[in-house]
Amino acid sequence: MAICIIPARKGSKRIKNKNIKKINKIPLISMVIKLALRSKLFDKVIVSTDSKSISKIAVMSGAEAPYLRNKKLSNNYTPTYEVLIDVVKKLKIKNKFIFCIYPTSIMTKTQDLRKAFKLIKIKKADFLCPVIKNENNLLRSYIKTGQFIKYLLPKYRLYRSQDLPEIFSDVGSFYIYRLKALKKLSKKNPIPIKSIKYVLKNKFIDINYPKDLKLVRKIFKNKTN
Repeated sequence: MAICIIPARKGSKRIKNKNIKKINKIPLISMVIKLALRSKLFDKVIVSTDSKSISKIAVMSGAEAPYLRNKKLSNNYTPTYEVLIDVVKKLKIKNKFIFCIYPTSIMTKTQDLRKAFKLIKIKKADFLCPVIKNENNLLRSYIKTGQFIKYLLPKYRLYRSQDLPEIFSDVGSFYIYRLKALKKLSKKNPIPIKSIKYVLKNKFIDINYPKDLKLVRKIFKNKTN
């Protein structure tokens, strides 16, 4: 019913070769592939990459890497949904649900993948995004304009903290799309209307900077995947 697509291009400005950095001697992308396979949710685990070395590692780790991604879909500004649609079209995928798991999301839990999948089906939604809850007083944040400051969202300036709406942040770990909705996405409409959240309760670190990688290595020290 579902397949997993892992987008893993070779370019990374903040951490060179980020997707194949190792923790406990295992490449990050290999850890994520094994995570996806352990979940037993997917008919296939497919890696979309523009790198021959990443492709080789992916196949050795149990995933498929049937082609090298076009360079036009491998830059810093390429939306993830375009990469997913590219895989769907090239491989003529017909599965009802498409999971996207990022190649450095090693702190994702298989139980969260399963619970999230169950939730999107129960809610009959077209898109699911894992989030963490933020302090809602961020809605009363200030921004600097020249030498002065002003409210980012003036409409909330007089709200009591208990009356502010809840706010959440995308953790950048995985997404779930219903295939028919994914195919309709565009730059004007990058997120389906029927979208829901899945609140993560466990700690999550998005590996974007060397300090993040250092922290995750510390967490995983002496652990086995």
